[in-house]
Amino acid sequence: MFEPTIPFGEPELIRVSAFERYLHEPGGPRARGIVRETSTRAAALSPSLLADLSRFEHAGHASEALEVLAACVRHSQQVVIHLQMGDMVVPLTVFAVERLVHCPISLDALLKQRPTELRVLHVEPAVLRPPGDNEKALIGEDQHYHPLRPVLWEFALRGSRATLLPEIAGPVAYRVAPGLELGDLRVTGALMAAIQRLQGDSVSMRELTDWPGFDIERAARLLNALYLQSGLIISRTHRAASDSWFGVLSR
Repeated sequence: MFEPTIPFGEPELIRVSAFERYLHEPGGPRARGIVRETSTRAAALSPSLLADLSRFEHAGHASEALEVLAACVRHSQQVVIHLQMGDMVVPLTVFAVERLVHCPISLDALLKQRPTELRVLHVEPAVLRPPGDNEKALIGEDQHYHPLRPVLWEFALRGSRATLLPEIAGPVAYRVAPGLELGDLRVTGALMAAIQRLQGDSVSMRELTDWPGFDIERAARLLNALYLQSGLIISRTHRAASDSWFGVLSR
């Protein structure tokens, strides 16, 4: 396990060992990973979100950060995702409606880590509130709120999930939606060229993997990233949809 690199002056984080004791102590959530219906706070999560999170867990593997982020965005929930970063725990609070996150360390410090090694320990309803909320005592410090878009983008491109999210898999054709904003996202080289081509043409996964700089994994990561930016048009009737041999290989 790599060592965390938290810049001087960042708030102190709880250690994984202490957090896992909390999860298993009497009256605590009693489960590592996704919050379950038996948790004392699970009732505050919508049944649809719980079902979505459980679907990933029941697939036989630990939930990935991108899966949890995607579920929170789809269901417009305010949740806190406790991420293991080295031997520390980073609480990442997601405000899906406001398209914000709250993170007690800088996003630079969080995203400098290898997202493949940021493991989801626990998910529960958020205590913090977004800026402007009526419960002013529960609003955090301004400098800890950030746009959600770059977080979704970086986790999609560099996180542990290397296959399509289930929502965009199958015999489909893909195209970039008009008006997609990329200003605050890190987009260079082959990614930018592919996005520009996708703005004009609908293509299958097979076609995309043949483009310069792409293979199956990089194509899936780009499509996941575009989907989470609400920038992907999916067609199941376009002629290219019949050529999507890889679309069914998501999990």
